[in-house]
Amino acid sequence: MSDHIVPLERFHEARRVLDGRIDRTPILASSTATRVLAARGIRVADGRIYAKAEHLQKAGAFKIRGALNKMAALTDAERAAGVITLSAGNHAQGVALAAHEAGVHAVVMMPAGAVRSKVDACRGYGAEVILFGDQIGQTWARMEEVQAERGLTFVPPFDDPLIIAGQGTIGLEILDDLPEVDVVVAGIGGGALCTGTAAAIKETRPGVRVYGVEPILSNALSLALERNEIVPIKPVSVADGLGSPFAGEWTMAMGKRYLDGIALIDDATILAGMKFALERMKQLVEPAGAAALAAVLFGHVPIHDGERVCVVFSGGNVELGRLGELLAGAAPLEIPPAVE
Repeated sequence: MSDHIVPLERFHEARRVLDGRIDRTPILASSTATRVLAARGIRVADGRIYAKAEHLQKAGAFKIRGALNKMAALTDAERAAGVITLSAGNHAQGVALAAHEAGVHAVVMMPAGAVRSKVDACRGYGAEVILFGDQIGQTWARMEEVQAERGLTFVPPFDDPLIIAGQGTIGLEILDDLPEVDVVVAGIGGGALCTGTAAAIKETRPGVRVYGVEPILSNALSLALERNEIVPIKPVSVADGLGSPFAGEWTMAMGKRYLDGIALIDDATILAGMKFALERMKQLVEPAGAAALAAVLFGHVPIHDGERVCVVFSGGNVELGRLGELLAGAAPLEIPPAVE
């Protein structure tokens, strides 16, 4: 692998590793979403917007894919020593579950304010959880200290070819189940999901357009692509799963080659996507998982008449005690009535 680009064969290898170990998540559809687009003069193919339902995946998010692929590549010595990772929640849960299945001790570093349900889930999978820092950047610095002190193997949340290949298997599944797709949209934290999915799709069907979505104040990858260098940020967003403190060399290179664009949206828009998924699709998707749908509904992604569109519902780990607060923060979205 050269120039920090993961080749297509690595995605197919990851798929073989994951075979029988993850759930084959369905592709859902919403005809109501198309009424929102139709009001702007856009009529999509099949009269529906599709959604890859990774919020129904094991551990409630796509992250188990990369974690299992990385765990499978550990040496015996690395397994014996144990692994460490950091995350606001979903990657932590994926690593905790993958390590549990492999019989490997996992240390999970999370910000002090991490969603309690995600913390509890990691502990439930048998991981040792260490809460530290108000910002994920502080958590990262402490994680490096703990890693060095204990001799643990780091399982990166995004900037690793095995992680990217695992997450990108989503792209292969979308092509299997929706072969005529024209546009795919996914959220961006560190970028492994979006760039991996884009690579797997575009190396198979180059004509498909793939767009990423970032919160306005958690825009590490778009800044890196704009400046052609890694730019540290202090991410701020209700979508904690999209809050990476920087992009990586791999995801920056992959994003530059494969992404057709990145939409930046605010928190109220993200929450409107979450509210739409719950009210109109009966799917409980966390803010990070709803960002792609939100970007499509509010016109932040270029879609042409007659195109087939698929968004990725990347996670569904919502702190239920905050559900009312989250829904109340949603931007208004006008949904035209159905016409008989």
